[in-house]
Order: sequence, then C-alpha cells, then structure tokens
Amino acid sequence: MDKLIFIKYGELSTKKDNRKMFVKMLLKNIKNKLDGLNYKIDYTTSRMYIETTNDDLEELVKRLKQVFGIHSIVICERVNTNKEEIENKIIEVVKKLKFETFKIETKRSYKGFPMTSLEFSKHIGGIVLKNIPCKVDVHNPDITINIEIRSEGTFIYTNEVNGIGGYPVGVQGKGMLMLSGGIDSPVAGYLALKRGVDLECLYFESPPHTSIETKNKVIKLASIINNYSGNIKVHVVPFTKLQEEIYKNVPDTYIITIMRRMMYRIAERLSKKRKCKVIINGESIGQVASQTLTSMVVINNVTNMPVIRPVACLDKLEIIDLSLKIGTYETSILPFEDCCTIFVPRHPVINPELDKCILYENLFDYETLIDECINNIETIKNLEINNYETLL
Repeated sequence: MDKLIFIKYGELSTKKDNRKMFVKMLLKNIKNKLDGLNYKIDYTTSRMYIETTNDDLEELVKRLKQVFGIHSIVICERVNTNKEEIENKIIEVVKKLKFETFKIETKRSYKGFPMTSLEFSKHIGGIVLKNIPCKVDVHNPDITINIEIRSEGTFIYTNEVNGIGGYPVGVQGKGMLMLSGGIDSPVAGYLALKRGVDLECLYFESPPHTSIETKNKVIKLASIINNYSGNIKVHVVPFTKLQEEIYKNVPDTYIITIMRRMMYRIAERLSKKRKCKVIINGESIGQVASQTLTSMVVINNVTNMPVIRPVACLDKLEIIDLSLKIGTYETSILPFEDCCTIFVPRHPVINPELDKCILYENLFDYETLIDECINNIETIKNLEINNYETLL
C-alpha cells in the first residue's frame, strides 16, 4: 500500500462508555462505503487508519467525505515514534513542498516521548530552517507541518480534509422519513442521518393525478441522500382512493389537514411494522397552511409516535442552501407535482379545529382505505434511478 490516511472522530470523542459502539458502527459504515476499493483498515478508540494505493486514494477520500461520524480525513506519513526517524521523515516531506513560510504544530499524546510538544516543535523548526530556504510564521504560514506523536507511531501531515461530522448512521436506530418531491424533506432526511438515524422513506403516490416522473423524482432524491447512508429503502403508498374520498367528503378548506392526518396514520403503522422509532418530515413552522403550530397540533393528534422535524426552525433560504450543499436542489425543483400539491385549495384553513376534523373523517370509511394502502405498498430497495423505469 502506498498511502496512509487516518480518521479523526470528532464528536464521537464525547461518548465515553458508548464510544466503542459508535466506533464499531463507523467502521461498518466505512467498509460499506469503500466497497470495491483496494484498502486495509485498522482502528483504535481514538483513531482509524486506512492504507490504500495511489490509484484509489482520490476516490477513497471522496467517499469518506460522505460518511457521517468523521470529523476530518488526514493523508499522512507514518514513522516509528523515534526522534531520529521523525527528523529524517520531516526533511523528506518538506523537500517535496513549495513554501516560503511555515510553522510546526506538535501533539504529543504519547508521554513516554522525551521532549514536550513545544520543545519538539522548536527542534523540528530548526531542522527545517537548516534544510530549506524559508522562514517561520506562526500567524499566517504557507504551510503547517503537523506532527502527532502516539504510542503506535508518529504521524506527519500538512493538510487535513474536513469530514461531515455528526454520528455514524444507525447508532440511534431507524426513522421513517416522509419524503415528498420538494426541497425540504430530503434536507430533513440528511440532517436526521447526521444525528445517527438510519432512514427508510415513505412516499405517497396518487396516479393518475401524479405522474411516473414524480415517482422517479422522489426515488432520485432518495438515491442522493442514500450517498450518506447506503441503506435507504423507499416505500411507495398507493394513495389515490383515499385521497379521492377525502376530496369528495371533506370541505375544501380542510382537505390538506385531513390528508396530512391520514398520512400520519399510515406513517405510524408502517413505522411500527418496520421497527422505526420516530417519524421524520420536512415541515418548517409557518411555511404553509398545514405547518402553522395549530395545524401541527391537530395533525399530530393522530399519532403517539415522536415526530422529528429537523428543518422546523429554518427559513426557506437556509433550507435551499443545505439542499444545494447535499446535491438535492436541482432534482427537487423539477416541475413534477406530488399529491400534496395536486389538491391544494385556494384558502386552506390555518387554524383547524380538532372536533371538525373528527366530524369530517367520520363521513367515510378511512380505516378500510388505510388498510388497503398499507397492504399494497411497493418497497424499492435498489435506489439506482437509471435502472428504474423512465429516466428524469
């Protein structure tokens, strides 16, 4: 193997007694992500080490940047924790670099090493000055030479690639993401993944009112956020009959409220069946009529499951910025309407009353229709959109 990378865990370092479990989950997720590449991996509770080839290095780093639980990715040189070997390797490293100013940062985790961090930084700085025409600049250097002295070896590096942080996906169990074709719900899914929640997705389709392009759009969104998970499934609910009954029996102003209550009932039942601990959605307070606080209370009344709303307190521009960052925005804005937008009335109620909702729901046999929805769910495990029906 030609190259060595070590992984810094970041937030995992606060986990104390649970740290081993978090690190093992991270190891599992990294192995899944690096499938097909040439590498060897080893780890401790404080670091993970990956050896790879020059040919696979760029792709390996690219994939690691999509793994939650990684604070940073460091391409480094490793030598034995021996003063002379470290000195020789530093000279070898700096002679390959172009710079005019530098500084040395030493972190001595191994206290058996005979010099303190500050003493060794000064010592190595002197060696660099003797071998390279350059100057020390501790405030704004062209390069920083980092030296980490550990019992298992000493690691030397000059750059550090930021990871996406968070917790390893899966350490918090599973959640059911209510995934529409809009901007908000994929972002909510990404943020849930970042906190260690594994996801399954729930999409409500209503043909012929919604098109196959809409369905493919949603699957494409799932495949994008699956880059950060690798384990996502999409459950497609046939919602047409139930939605049409709502439209026939419920006053216009309450259609969206009742529809959302039905969706929550279905989400709860499927979540329990799939052993999910929470329901997750992309609701943002006040963004539309069904997302006022009053509406949320009335709609949420049909379920006892916790409902997580990761983007609840973000404004639209903040959500758009995140969607651009994670790569879902261009797909989200494709002009294919989902079932939540097909039947939107001109003036939906913004402060619905629970008693009225119950009254309207009793006008039709929604329980039988919900059973039919649940019994006819299509589950899509392969999220490669190019292999699924028509292309977007």
